[in-house]
Amino acid sequence: MPAIVLLGAQWGDEGKGKATDLLGSAVDYVVKFNGGNNAGHTIVIGAETYALHLLPSGILTPGVVPVIGNGVVVDLAVLFEEIDALEARGVDTSRLVVSANAHLIAPYNRTLDKVTERFLGSRRIGTTGRGIGPTYADKMSRVGIRVQDLFDEKILRQKVEGALEQKNQLLVKVFNRRAVTVDDVADELLGFVDRLRPMVADTATLLGKALDDGRTVLLEGGQATLLDVDHGTYPFVTSSNPTAGGACTGSGIPPTRIDRVIAVIKAYTTRVGEGPFPTELLDDDGARLRSAGAEFGTTTGRPRRCGWFDAVLGRYAARINGVTDFVLTKLDVLTGREKIPVCVAYEVDGVWHDEMPMTQTEFHHAVPVYEDLDGWNEDISGARSLADLPSGARAYVTAVEELCGAPVSAVGVGPGREQTVAIRDLV
Repeated sequence: MPAIVLLGAQWGDEGKGKATDLLGSAVDYVVKFNGGNNAGHTIVIGAETYALHLLPSGILTPGVVPVIGNGVVVDLAVLFEEIDALEARGVDTSRLVVSANAHLIAPYNRTLDKVTERFLGSRRIGTTGRGIGPTYADKMSRVGIRVQDLFDEKILRQKVEGALEQKNQLLVKVFNRRAVTVDDVADELLGFVDRLRPMVADTATLLGKALDDGRTVLLEGGQATLLDVDHGTYPFVTSSNPTAGGACTGSGIPPTRIDRVIAVIKAYTTRVGEGPFPTELLDDDGARLRSAGAEFGTTTGRPRRCGWFDAVLGRYAARINGVTDFVLTKLDVLTGREKIPVCVAYEVDGVWHDEMPMTQTEFHHAVPVYEDLDGWNEDISGARSLADLPSGARAYVTAVEELCGAPVSAVGVGPGREQTVAIRDLV
């Protein structure tokens, strides 16, 4: 069986958790392939609301094997806090598998993340301060600590000692912080060994065999396309690759095994942190979108910046990822508007751009070109088929398809698991 990639098409917070949950009963494995506990999914099942940060969304679906892939950076304290919180609510987490090659967030990574961001001042990136970026930097500098290192204390201490030779110079001489000791770091990490050991596996081999055996594997991206470190709005991006290419490197599944790329795209646009945002609304319309859409971060609680739908970003995400299907979420949030502006292009210094501008400078100066679509007043939260939607809502779905260049196969009309209009099968 082929693998399926599911990812975000904007700056994150599009509702990927709900989309993954929608697919959950039809898949056998759900793999988180990038990021760490710097993002989250909110999933509503009946009267229960779950906020997941590090765990794959498949943890909530009985029979599905949730996998933390090699491309993820793991804060073990956060992992076990999240597991304990789910277990306390009756969720079985015993199926969880963690890649032996995943990198670990060490205490000094968290410290460096926070002090570096403060040091940048007005040039700050807007990180969550959870050590994600410094851990990926260690990975690329080949001084990182992997899950498998915990099972050989001698190797662990050698790696921590090597990393601290540089980290302590920065902490003490640049940031005026106290030096970190090898013992403090090693003791904290080794405290998780006994509980972690049964979960750890060679996940690339595990997933390859699962595909050979006819199982369906869903690769779930954290963050989103415009936060990709290579293809996003650099430097205001995350430190990993949440695009379709990252699904392969972050899981060990080759691109030839993937035949479907599902991108989740919100009916309007949001982002958190710093960086340019052409359709951002700093008026009452933006406040209404934030309130109606409950646009506050799952992990941080930060209010999200809100704006109208940006079809330029949608086209870009479709091309970069090879999108085969869009899942359009939060269409219900737009209910009650007579006209709904949609950004169809940018104007940059008098030049029309149908596609993303090439340079950071041009994108900073991009002015959205809007077309107004007809709105609707009917409550659509109970819609379960395209025919149930009012004409304005159906036209909005069609416009997203035509403007972004890929079919919309499902539409979210509310936060609940069942509040979805299914148009085409996703599996």
